[in-house]
Amino acid sequence: MDTNKLPPKLQRSNSYLVSISDNEDGLSQISGSPRQLSISTIDGIGKKHQSTNGTCPSVASDTTNKSTEVLMEALRMEEEQNAPTKSRGAWDSKFQYMLAVIGYAVGLGNVWRFPYLVQKNGGGAFLIPYTLMLAIEGIPIFFLELALGQRMRKGAIGAWNQISPFMGGIGICCAIVSFIVGLYYNTIIAWCLYYLVLSFRSNLPWEKCPTVQVGKYKNESRLVEECRRSGPTAYFWYRETLNISDSVDKSGVMSWWILVCLVFAWLLVFICIVKGIKSSGKVVYVTAIFPYIVLIIFFFRGVTLPGFQNGLYHLFVPEFSRLSDPQVWVDAASQIFYSLGLGFGSLIALSSYNPTRNNCHRDAIFIALTNCCTSVFAGIVVFSILGFKATKRLELCQEIRDHELMALFNDTNVIPPPAGTLVNISSSPNGEVTSVVMPNITTCSFKEEILKSASGTGLTFIAFTEAINQFSVPPIWSILFFLMLLTIGLDSMFATLEGVVTPILDLDIIPDLRKYPPMLSACLCLSSFLLSFVFANQAGPYIFVLFDEYVSGLPLLIIVFAEIITISYIYGLYRFSNDIELMTGHRPNYYLMFCWKFICPAIIIFLIVILIINLTTDEKEYDVWHRETGSLSKSIWPGWCLFVAALIIILSILGIPLIALIRWLKPSSWREEVPAYFPRELIQLERKLTTYIPKEWEKKILFRFEKHLPTTESEFTNKNKSQMDLVFI
Repeated sequence: MDTNKLPPKLQRSNSYLVSISDNEDGLSQISGSPRQLSISTIDGIGKKHQSTNGTCPSVASDTTNKSTEVLMEALRMEEEQNAPTKSRGAWDSKFQYMLAVIGYAVGLGNVWRFPYLVQKNGGGAFLIPYTLMLAIEGIPIFFLELALGQRMRKGAIGAWNQISPFMGGIGICCAIVSFIVGLYYNTIIAWCLYYLVLSFRSNLPWEKCPTVQVGKYKNESRLVEECRRSGPTAYFWYRETLNISDSVDKSGVMSWWILVCLVFAWLLVFICIVKGIKSSGKVVYVTAIFPYIVLIIFFFRGVTLPGFQNGLYHLFVPEFSRLSDPQVWVDAASQIFYSLGLGFGSLIALSSYNPTRNNCHRDAIFIALTNCCTSVFAGIVVFSILGFKATKRLELCQEIRDHELMALFNDTNVIPPPAGTLVNISSSPNGEVTSVVMPNITTCSFKEEILKSASGTGLTFIAFTEAINQFSVPPIWSILFFLMLLTIGLDSMFATLEGVVTPILDLDIIPDLRKYPPMLSACLCLSSFLLSFVFANQAGPYIFVLFDEYVSGLPLLIIVFAEIITISYIYGLYRFSNDIELMTGHRPNYYLMFCWKFICPAIIIFLIVILIINLTTDEKEYDVWHRETGSLSKSIWPGWCLFVAALIIILSILGIPLIALIRWLKPSSWREEVPAYFPRELIQLERKLTTYIPKEWEKKILFRFEKHLPTTESEFTNKNKSQMDLVFI
């Protein structure tokens, strides 16, 4: 601590002499004189306070209290002068920060992926592995990233460089993955913008099929064949919106309307992040709260629709036999992992703007539970409306089936024989019998109807829009729905790009770049817009699927695995626990430490192995839209697509081993990371922490391989390395 930073009256006074001693373990010991005053503080491990006076205990007590107050005043002065708000900004309020992180965690996957996984994997039974994975995987890793950002007060690159220079590649990989995901994620926002603009028409363009003029004099009209076969919502999505080709190899022409929407999508993102959290922090008041308002509105609309209970029954009725399927547990772990946004570096960046004393443990639990409850609530909303849609489709299907049975048997309650068999039917009132080959009779199934387009873009742009068509005043509901998707997507984009911007600013590669954040935001958005052209041609939707399925999955798992190993085995759980104690006032419990040390790495290794097996053994297929039939079919990914996917995966994770190798072979190739200001001494005094001495079993299990573990308090207070004297009152 520099005496020049102290208040003038503290610099002039010499009533008490306080010395701060630093030892080789990074500890600080503060002692005072002339009345044998001693105030000892021991790093983040814990603090020791002692006062002695040879003649009068009351005087010693008063002296200690006064000196402690003076010391805390000086430390507060130092904190004020070095406050992070001076150099990197800060959240306007705790509420703003919570909204930003909730908005980031609650993404489109909560709306269109979670409900699909629930009904696919045993209904209500799926909530058992989902809740378990939240407890042993989601919350511990979520808390780890929040605590890391708040303690290091830097983005992902700076934070991991400070944790270990050899593991600085983790931050680089986080930024790369965030950039790649932002490319195709904003394409969804562009699609939502397109549908939102068209929703302001009095008649929605996807309500019914278009017609074409036929006949010799073009005086007759009929439905477009592709639309007649597929339905108006599917036709509008695949043909009018995407103008999709029948193969990923056929790029075709650019869809200018998608390009225009991409321009506005990236412009909207730029405006919101132009000043970092100072601008995006204001926007989250709308983008984080509005989706919940719309979900509540759709909930009350959904539960008043006929057939909603059928959808909820299909969603939640448990099939406990499915719990024996390993894929169910893999899906639960993967959904928890991706829905919380782990591994992008965004959580580290967002929490780096927090006050140093923020209780990030409580935040992690609250936000993770909010995210999962939102998923369940969104599932109820989605399947109540899908239940209504499926019920309507089932009624129409049964009408067609009854008509076919009446034409053949003059009875709707007949159980028809298998198709292709020869049956005798009465074809006239006089009882004459005619033999016919049994045709295919339409089959109707509620389950098949509700499973159609129950996930991803199919749910959003086909199934849900079809249901909205049957509401009263469809344009109003369509505007609300796509505004909700737009705000959900924007929230996630803000934090995703923050995971790119904050690390670059913290690197301080370009002098004074932090003074002009709009320049970096503009360059990032412009380059992303140009690269996103690949999603705007006729093969663009297939490239989007390629990125979504292969590019982000494996890299994120490897990144988070590296994070867990680095904290648990390189930085050390003992040091990390001390850091958490400084920030929250409490050490993490054994449950969290066991998760970090053993359980989370084991789960991630399991997921990585399963994913690699699936990537290398199964034949890779994708859905292809056929104009002639108006339907989807499976096709095999061409080799060049798999090569591109593999190349991006490798580039996304290459930074981890590459940076470690470079810094091991050539230590001079990297500059030492300058730690961000952290008021350690002030927090130590304010919280009155005591030194934590680990138990023997903790040393052997939790803190194994960690150096400089204390055995007694005196061991630490006697290991002084350097000393400087400060004069107080």
